[in-house]
Amino acid sequence: MKIALLGYGKMGREIEKTALERNHEVILVIDVDNQHELNGNNLKRADVAIDFSTPSAAFSNILACFSAGIPVVCGTTGWLDRIEEVKELCREQNRTFFYATNFSLGANILFALNRHLAGIMDNIPDYDVEMKEIHHIHKVDAPSGTAITLANDLLGILHRKQKWELDRASDDSIIKITAVREGEVPGTHSITWDSAVDRIQISHEAKSRKGLALGAVLAAEFIQDKKGVYSMEDLIRI
Repeated sequence: MKIALLGYGKMGREIEKTALERNHEVILVIDVDNQHELNGNNLKRADVAIDFSTPSAAFSNILACFSAGIPVVCGTTGWLDRIEEVKELCREQNRTFFYATNFSLGANILFALNRHLAGIMDNIPDYDVEMKEIHHIHKVDAPSGTAITLANDLLGILHRKQKWELDRASDDSIIKITAVREGEVPGTHSITWDSAVDRIQISHEAKSRKGLALGAVLAAEFIQDKKGVYSMEDLIRI
C-alpha cells in the first residue's frame, strides 16, 4: 500500500514507522514546509492518505484527497465543527473517509465501557459525573477530541445532563471536563462517578503513540477498497 502522510509531527513519524514495519510505502509526506506539494498529481500516486496535521489544515487536506479520488484516514482533532460537512461531501462524491478521535484499541474499549456505565447511571441520580484528560504540552486543542467523544456519548444517554463545559460546571446539568497539558503525556482520559458514599472511575492511559499509529495504519488498510464514511466501530466492531 502506498501512503500519503499529511502531517509530520510526532504522530506522523510514528505512523510512518508503523507503516514501514507492516511493509507499506510512504510515497508522500506533507508538512508545514511543503504545503505546495499537496496537489492532485502527487496525491494520485497514493492508495490512501493519513492525516494527522493541524486543526487549521485538516479540512482542506481532506477535500484535496476527495478531489484526487483517494481514501483518507483522519485523526486530527480541533476541527470537528465541520465534520458533518465532510461526511456529506464524502457521500455526495462517492469518496472514502475514516475518522476517529482516538485510534487506540484500548481507548475504543473505554468508549464502549463509558456508554454502558452511563446507561446504568441514568437511573441512579446519586452519582454525578466529571471527566479529566491529560496530554502533552504541544497539543493545541482542549478538551481533546477523545474527551469530547466521551462527553457527547454521556450526553446522549444521561437525561439529567445537557452539555459539557471546560474546567467548570456552572450547574448540575453540566458535565465538567478538566484539561491538563504537561510534559510529553501521550494521552490519559478518565471518567469519574462520585456519590456521598463512594467513587467509581474508568480510565485509559496511553503508554506511547504506538497504539494510535497502529490503529491509523489498520484503518488505512481497512478502507482501501471501500466507499463511504467509517469509524473505529466499523474496524473493530465493538
